[in-house]
Amino acid sequence: MSPNSYDHASKTEINQDLENATHLERLRTAGGHIDDRGQPSLPVVHRSFANPAPLGLLSFATDMFLISSFGVHARGVIVPNVMISVLIFFGGICQFLAGIMEFISGNTFGATVFPSYGAFNISFAMIYLPGSGIIAAYTDSKTGVLSPEFNQAVALYIWAWFIITVIYTIAAMRSSWVLFLDLFALDIVLLLLALGFMVKSQSVITGGYAMGYVVTFLSYWAGCAGLWAGGITPINLPTFAMHKHD
Repeated sequence: MSPNSYDHASKTEINQDLENATHLERLRTAGGHIDDRGQPSLPVVHRSFANPAPLGLLSFATDMFLISSFGVHARGVIVPNVMISVLIFFGGICQFLAGIMEFISGNTFGATVFPSYGAFNISFAMIYLPGSGIIAAYTDSKTGVLSPEFNQAVALYIWAWFIITVIYTIAAMRSSWVLFLDLFALDIVLLLLALGFMVKSQSVITGGYAMGYVVTFLSYWAGCAGLWAGGITPINLPTFAMHKHD
């Protein structure tokens, strides 16, 4: 057999392999599994999942807006009871579900961050939830005066979340500038609040809550960027990737 015949046979085999690989790739689902439907009585259904990040980000943004607004006493509102329901259901349950969906999608970062802040929102709401007994434990039953110990307890609570947020900020260093700056701004918010409650400075506390509006804006930006992408709307918000893959 001539060398040309060998070359022709090799090229034919390569083309055949490429066609087979392409054919097999078409049979794969979005998750990378073989779309095997060889058992008609027990069909294997492969589903594609939606992006849960917009739900987690938008719920977090909404909660930060309310926490910041009540913290700076916007429109003269001081009693936080209206905020509690949103923190529990939208910021807590919805954000926790977003984290579960991120777990299914294989996103470790989202599966860690969203349930964490879902727990934060619920726990923060529990502090002010009537009947939870948390504030009552620090209130003098005779005079109705709040004990100074309450501010120190809240400071420790916020310090714990500051540490967690710093860890998450480091984890976001190769994601996007919008997400990284969002978490970095949240670091500042928690730092100011922790210091403010610790030294009993109302101006520092108010500054921390006001800084929360920056977190709100960046969270809404990141959430809308994910929700509006993929041809759903003609609007494509950039998130400014921090790392470009080769």
